[in-house]
Amino acid sequence: MCPALGFFYAGLARAKNALSLMYLCLLSVGVVSIQWYLIGYSLTFSATAGPFIGDSSLFLLRNVGSAPLLPSHTIPSSAFFCFQAMFACITPALAFGSAAERMSLGPAMIFIFVWTTLVYDVVTCWTWNPNGWLATMGVMDFAGGLAAVAYAMVLGKRRDYDENVNTPHNVSFVFLGLALMWFGWFAFNAGSAFAANARSVNSLVCTHLAGCVGGVVWVLMDYRHARKWSIIGLCTGAVAGLATVTPGSGFVSPSSALAFGFFGSSICNIALNYKHKYRFDDALDVFAVHYIGGLVGLVLTGIFAQQSVIALGYPENTPIAEMQKGGWLDGNWMQVPIQLLGIVAVSAWSFVITYLILLVINLVPFLKLRLDDEAEAMGTDWSEMGERAYAYLPFVEEQHQLQQQQQQQQQQQEDRASQTSSDDDDDGRDGSSTMTKHHEVHHTETKHKNPFKGIKKLIMTNDRTVIKGVPDLIEEPVMLDYHQQKDLGAIRMHEIVEPTGGDVYQKTQAKLRDERQEGQDVVGDMDHPMQMIHPPSSTSSSATASSSSTPTRSPPFT
Repeated sequence: MCPALGFFYAGLARAKNALSLMYLCLLSVGVVSIQWYLIGYSLTFSATAGPFIGDSSLFLLRNVGSAPLLPSHTIPSSAFFCFQAMFACITPALAFGSAAERMSLGPAMIFIFVWTTLVYDVVTCWTWNPNGWLATMGVMDFAGGLAAVAYAMVLGKRRDYDENVNTPHNVSFVFLGLALMWFGWFAFNAGSAFAANARSVNSLVCTHLAGCVGGVVWVLMDYRHARKWSIIGLCTGAVAGLATVTPGSGFVSPSSALAFGFFGSSICNIALNYKHKYRFDDALDVFAVHYIGGLVGLVLTGIFAQQSVIALGYPENTPIAEMQKGGWLDGNWMQVPIQLLGIVAVSAWSFVITYLILLVINLVPFLKLRLDDEAEAMGTDWSEMGERAYAYLPFVEEQHQLQQQQQQQQQQQEDRASQTSSDDDDDGRDGSSTMTKHHEVHHTETKHKNPFKGIKKLIMTNDRTVIKGVPDLIEEPVMLDYHQQKDLGAIRMHEIVEPTGGDVYQKTQAKLRDERQEGQDVVGDMDHPMQMIHPPSSTSSSATASSSSTPTRSPPFT
């Protein structure tokens, strides 16, 4: 799912930032896996953990092997370690979507390690460790997403945020990423049963149905406004449905999953339409899709959870009193308030701690979180990685714009300096030099302001290139009068390249005339179609007689 998320994010972003998002998703896998092995797994799932955080009993995978971690598990603790590591890997990668296109890649490695330790491990211990205080209260799963909001708020808005820059550069990447994520989401949810049983299959079916409903609902809502069938809307709606059903997939029936897909997709779509009122720049809509979707899913889980579905994961003949209770459908009216308490606790801890982590990292001089204006305009890929997703990216125009900005700043500084010097000099003797300097700056700026220079470089054309071996279609300008013939097909003799198969197709008009003068028969009229005809002369009687016997043609242009 992490490489799939990299494709999904890269397709939604602009081309000059695509590789950096792929890099961050894969970097999250590497850093979190190391942290999970060293301390993360023990802090989260140690059997002797407290209500808020675990201990060091499982550091470096001590006491982790083939035996199940808990009596209710049917898999080795080493398999449980790997499965939970993948949950931990993808969570910080989601947060980078909100900070895309202006975040520095250097501090990301430190942020991932620290954030996983202080935020993810703590919150997961609260909810998924049997000793956690939220698990003891009966909270069914949890959802995050406010870490992305904190990252976006600390970095600030993109420099061109108000210019509608959210056009996906590669819709095919979005489609590919969604396809891979949807497939991985089956294991994401169904695998949480930790057994190949009926509850696992029920979770898989609920996941699939919610994703389908979410995609269809989003497409219909977009078509109502734009009158277009959008594959971006289809993919985004499917993600919204999948994110909504994740907290409740192991607690609700397939029929209830349809409601998860419908309400999750529609509410996320409405939230996305008001994104400009958030007052923070969520580049890839992590807040509107993942956080809002997870929040809706937690509330709906408290409503639609059923003990009959939960019982699918228990051995046969297990007393009902030993099973977890359902939600409002089973008459457990306290489940929704418990779910809301979990939302508030997890959201508050995630946002506050993430914000503090980012502020502390940003205080280190060489770990600045935000790119400078020049690097941001150039793109994270080229400025931070020295690589580009596409070799033909037209970054020449962007460099030209930066050059213009630098020249404008330099001109303003020189204008201020010249104004100061002119104020100090009463006799105004420096006025002419100031005007000359201003003229030179203006001439330089005009010289570099050619709007077609970057386009010419991009399509590899210029007005001075002559291709050898074919007729020259571009020639030096000459002064003509009506009595001078113009040979449009002439090739300069020093530029003629002898072809391998002879010069049958390389003959010019001049050469044909030479052959005709030497007596060779040339079939047809080989005169150049644009050759100009001499006007008749009034002083030449022979010319008049000749013109009267031969019809004359008007030249195509004068």
